[in-house]
Amino acid sequence: MDQKICYCFNYFAVDIRRDTLENGGCSRILEKILAAKKNGSCRCNEKHPEGR
Repeated sequence: MDQKICYCFNYFAVDIRRDTLENGGCSRILEKILAAKKNGSCRCNEKHPEGR
């Protein structure tokens, strides 16, 4: 099973690898996560099993 990276937006390590290949060696997933956190869409405290 692939490692889950983001519980809020359901990203796995395979997603980051794929995104890196599709974007010339740089994943844009972190940008997406940070933008969502900035506008209040993050629910890490609720969705992450360790509350982080």
